[in-house]
Amino acid sequence: MRLSPEPDTRAPWRLRVHEVIFEAETPAGKRFDVALMIAIMASVGVVMLDSVDTVQAQYAKALFAAEWIFTILFTIEYVLRLLTVKRPGAYAGSFFGVVDLLSIVPTYLSLFFPGAQYLLVIRLLRVLRVFRVLKLANYTTEGQTIMRALRASRRKITVFMFTVLTLVTILGSLMYLIEGAENGFTSIPKSVYWSIVTLTTVGYGDIAPQTNFGQLMASVIMILGYAIIAVPTGIVTVELSNAQREEALTTRVCAGCGLEGHAHDALYCRRCGGGL
Repeated sequence: MRLSPEPDTRAPWRLRVHEVIFEAETPAGKRFDVALMIAIMASVGVVMLDSVDTVQAQYAKALFAAEWIFTILFTIEYVLRLLTVKRPGAYAGSFFGVVDLLSIVPTYLSLFFPGAQYLLVIRLLRVLRVFRVLKLANYTTEGQTIMRALRASRRKITVFMFTVLTLVTILGSLMYLIEGAENGFTSIPKSVYWSIVTLTTVGYGDIAPQTNFGQLMASVIMILGYAIIAVPTGIVTVELSNAQREEALTTRVCAGCGLEGHAHDALYCRRCGGGL
């Protein structure tokens, strides 16, 4: 027999604010999300303009005031998010919870570390919520598919990355022995840096092998790089194919931890177990 979710004991004002802030399917929620997106884009624009010397010199006070106004508004919003969920700690530790916090901290840090306010461009990550406004039936399902694929492939990618790091360390050490300091390979770390640049086919050209054997080794690494780049692409592609076969999720947000995206017939949050 299926159990019913536990009754919600939050105060009426918390329920109302939660609906406005977290739920994208309600008229109030949509208006809030649109206003939030506009504020985020405007605040990032202010940060970018502040880095332009000619603009900063003429409008320094206005930019400073605008930056603090946006920060105070986002701080109030963050506090309301924590107050309206059942488990504030769970939301604070979630992806968007961390992003929400990081989007306001730099302004306060700038009081002690001038220049820290330029880190506010991290607010652009909050624009990911725009897909909630654009009817998640189409947009969020695709985003969730990508996230499921990335999560499913993380172990394989981790093993792949460890293998690549081992490989570039060995190759860099060999090039250090082959070329030596007289050809620009002054240390093993610098040789490993060259190996990474060559293996990824970036090729800055700031260091280049001069000996015949070194050039032969570089050619092998370049060709190897093309083969290696295809590996993570194949891993993620397979997991994307598998994820597309899974059930599409809804846009419902857990009132306890703030997790978004649950099955259509789910009664409990898959992260914290709270009732939906």
